[in-house]
Amino acid sequence: MNQHPKAPAISHQSMLATLRLDVIAGLTATAVILPKAMAYATVAGLPVEVGLYTAFIPMIIYALLGTSSVLSVSSTTTLGILAGTQLALVAPDGDPASLMTATATLTGLVGIMMILASLLRLGFVASFISSPVLTGFKTGIGLVIVLDQLPKLLGVHIAKHGFFRDLFSVIHHIPESSLITLAVAVGTLAVLSVMERLWPHSPAPLVAVGVGIAVSWFFDLNTQGVSIVGIIPQGLPSLTLPDLTLIEELVPGALGIALMSFTESIAAARAFANSAEPTINADRELVALGAANLGGALYGAMPAGGGTTQTAVIRAAGGQSQKASLVTASTALATMLLIAPLLSFLPHATLAAVVIVYSVGLIKPEEFIAIRKVRTMEFGWAVVACIGVLIFGTLKGIIVAIIVSVIGLVSQAANPTVYVIGRKRGNDVLRPLSPEHPDDETFEGLLILRPEGRIFFVNTQQIADQVRALVIQYQPRVLVLDMSRVQDIEYSALQMLMEREKRATDGGATLWLVGLNPSVLEVVRRSGFADRLGPERMLFNARVAIERYQAQQKYRDVSQQITIQQCSC
Repeated sequence: MNQHPKAPAISHQSMLATLRLDVIAGLTATAVILPKAMAYATVAGLPVEVGLYTAFIPMIIYALLGTSSVLSVSSTTTLGILAGTQLALVAPDGDPASLMTATATLTGLVGIMMILASLLRLGFVASFISSPVLTGFKTGIGLVIVLDQLPKLLGVHIAKHGFFRDLFSVIHHIPESSLITLAVAVGTLAVLSVMERLWPHSPAPLVAVGVGIAVSWFFDLNTQGVSIVGIIPQGLPSLTLPDLTLIEELVPGALGIALMSFTESIAAARAFANSAEPTINADRELVALGAANLGGALYGAMPAGGGTTQTAVIRAAGGQSQKASLVTASTALATMLLIAPLLSFLPHATLAAVVIVYSVGLIKPEEFIAIRKVRTMEFGWAVVACIGVLIFGTLKGIIVAIIVSVIGLVSQAANPTVYVIGRKRGNDVLRPLSPEHPDDETFEGLLILRPEGRIFFVNTQQIADQVRALVIQYQPRVLVLDMSRVQDIEYSALQMLMEREKRATDGGATLWLVGLNPSVLEVVRRSGFADRLGPERMLFNARVAIERYQAQQKYRDVSQQITIQQCSC
């Protein structure tokens, strides 16, 4: 009786403990997210305050609508470079008013596309770009970002014409470097590198930015040729309406950004989800991310998405729910209201160093090595995706990555393997013949072939050619097609199968079908092919086929023996 009043107290204590963890995680993440958000805004060619706006409104909206307990939504390196590439096309003069209007239009389009994709149940596209292709794409993005920030580290200016020309241009301008700007950059890189190595997920970006501001103010670096951020508006972001005349130009870029934002967000959300937490719903994530971008667009935010690093910080700090992101968003609001003027002393070289340190993580040679060790073909896809970004640019690089993924998918589907099946000696295990199992037994006059995957017009001829070659090689009396691994068969493939049966019969062999899945069996029945084969040639599985074949052979041998005896008499 006395235990019942204590239950609410225990629940209340648990809630307080969870809230405490979320507050600590949110404040810890703030030290990483806000400096990086400002840095990523500069990657897009936008004022640093846009990074604060992106860590405010989108983060709040996602926290209220998202299905991930800890995913942190703001700007990312990939989205920053993609947005910058597209904005440069519609606002080449860099006019602040034009940039903000174009940003609102671009971010709004990204949000609308995500919401439409959710209505069309397109959440499955999160897995559309293969992992090796994404590795190559991100490596290309990382190289582009690092090169893009190098002039800011050196204190030089170059005209941008593409990755390789820009690389030679940077090398050419190295003698013109500003030594004091370079010193600021090197100092920032040292702080970031040492802290990240000794204290992973530390507030290294906040310390670097704080030191950069202090040094800039104390030594008045702006008067010594060091470029600084300059005046940052204090207060809440103002309402920014999109420019409908820019929609046609921005749609292709917005589509690519929406795809990458969703892909990155889903990957991060799933990577840091606990088994006890609700399952990540891809279509709901599209709604949450779409609404976050749409809401952010009205208040000057750049395209937003979930970030792996910042989400890792929240999880490492003990974050349990989206309350952590609400704490981070509240801190962003406090920064805009209270300390925005102080940020005006921040050197661009410091921000560039922050961008480089956290973009280098996109470049992962070890992943290329791992892919190459396992699959040469996928290694080629990764290399092509990387080179595509470097040659064609980031937005066209997305198209290259998608095309490579599609070609890879079609290539795999178009070149299925047809396995010759044997039986493990002394056992009832059926498996493909291989050099690793030379003792597996086969049966004279019986050839069991197992195609795998969906059989359709793309791979029909390839499968037919393999079957024909194996029939010529083994010369069977009975050809058994084990269809247990075929989940679907298209009309063209069915026609091929019927033609193969006719050819086998004309050649003196008999075709049996075994292990048909329900959907394949239904297609075979509707076509009339089942009636032609009859129940004696459509069997439950390959084991039944072996038993029937052996029984037939035994009967055939007995019949031959009787015939011989009769002839002798």
